Amino acid sequence: MIHLSVLPFSLFLLLDFLGVFAGAIGGGLEAMRNEKYDYDFIGVLGLALTSALGGGITRDMLLGKGPPLAFQDVRYLPTALAGALIALAFRGHIGPRMRNAIVWIDAAAVGFFAVAGSTRAIDANMTLFPALILGTITAVGGGALRDVLSGRTPRVFESGQPYAIAALLASAVFLLENNLGVSRPVSTSFGLAMGFLVRFLALRYNLKTPSMRERGPAGF
Repeated sequence: MIHLSVLPFSLFLLLDFLGVFAGAIGGGLEAMRNEKYDYDFIGVLGLALTSALGGGITRDMLLGKGPPLAFQDVRYLPTALAGALIALAFRGHIGPRMRNAIVWIDAAAVGFFAVAGSTRAIDANMTLFPALILGTITAVGGGALRDVLSGRTPRVFESGQPYAIAALLASAVFLLENNLGVSRPVSTSFGLAMGFLVRFLALRYNLKTPSMRERGPAGF
């Protein structure tokens, strides 16, 4: 007899599932617009699932509190598959608007994952700094793994839109308010709002993280 585990629903699981769903859509769309490789159905699904579940699995492995939640709760995989299939439904329709949608979907995933990762950490009795790191890893880990499997340096390490910074600030705001005794729903809302705000400002004003490459006198 196969036993399907379902964890008690909570605010943390809501955020984690929303992050998984958004991450799968963003990962699938990103795979289909890849200019270097021509992915088939399995390739798009694989990269979408990596984007959706990679950060959370990495977080749970670092916590060492048993198997990753994605392997414990039967709802994770269908949630990720649903997002991947929605992405596939847009095959052949990825124009400028869809490219903008990918950015916003990634922004949503960053906020959801960052706060969910930090929530998971403090619920496992981690202190503030480890919780901050695990929140950030949850947010950027799936995308980084997707980029590696796509044959490129993870974008989170390159000069560009502040992705990891948005995750760090979202986690920091949530953890600060939670540490001050603010109710969990309120601290969660402010953490999510911070993640969205940073991404919005970056997109609105084309803000980018500076390159650390050393250049010679002539700019080389």
